[in-house]
Amino acid sequence: MLDGVLNIYKEKGYTSHDVVAKMRGILRQKKIGHTGTLDPDAEGVLPVCLGQGTRLCDMLTDHSKVYRAVLFLGIDTDTQDISGQVLEKRPVEENPEKVLEVIKSFIGPYDQIPPMYSALKVDGKRLYELARAGKTVERQARPVVIHDITVESMELPRVTMMVSCSKGTYIRTLCHDIGEKLGCGGCMEALMRTRVGRFELKDSISLKELEKIRDEERLGEYLVSVEEMFLDQPKVSALPEADSLVHNGNPVKPELVKVEWDQRYTDQQLFRMYDSDQRFLGVYRYEEDRKWLKPWKMFLGGN
Repeated sequence: MLDGVLNIYKEKGYTSHDVVAKMRGILRQKKIGHTGTLDPDAEGVLPVCLGQGTRLCDMLTDHSKVYRAVLFLGIDTDTQDISGQVLEKRPVEENPEKVLEVIKSFIGPYDQIPPMYSALKVDGKRLYELARAGKTVERQARPVVIHDITVESMELPRVTMMVSCSKGTYIRTLCHDIGEKLGCGGCMEALMRTRVGRFELKDSISLKELEKIRDEERLGEYLVSVEEMFLDQPKVSALPEADSLVHNGNPVKPELVKVEWDQRYTDQQLFRMYDSDQRFLGVYRYEEDRKWLKPWKMFLGGN
């Protein structure tokens, strides 16, 4: 069984679940999970976790993301993208300078109301299920952060822009909200996810490429191990007398580990934990109140 993360290029027409289903067939393994839904019409980076790497799904979902989006001004649709039913058309009367000013005004924290056509649940029902049934329900605004927006080109009514944002951000809704603030309406015409955390578009592989790589027995060249996912965290190694503790996923006191960095612990700091034979076991977190290192995510068995 493969353990780690593959940077998959999701093509248009596939759901994220479609990608996982196809990968289970290609790799002949069941334990596979994706790290955040991309709409069928969207394309780009989709990190997919394999084996023990599936324990990383929630962590990768939390990472900031970068998108290239095409905003189409002057049209409102029920899905907030160009494939939806047109609700209203309005003229685009603002000049490019004003459009740019409004787009830039969204940089920073902002409360975003999720679209009806989304996978969020309200009272146990997916919003898109309610929307398809012709129902609209009240949604609570959720705080998101737009880290940056760079306009690459503007040929009104189209604007192509790069958006760096926090988890939970709907780019469709950002396009809609920009259009509303301009007074002409707007929707998303195209979307490409170019980065999720460390995973970039230039390094992604399509499902067709994955099959070729599998046949050539080169999967190891593309698989990011679980250990690699935590190289930004300091390394600690259990002393021989503490091996039994860390092998069983027990907390350990700092004096029972060897460190290779300036030994100053801060509360909730994460560490890569190895045994005395330098086998990677998982990630521990320091808890100041107990003065110990406690397991955060364990990957016993190595990679």
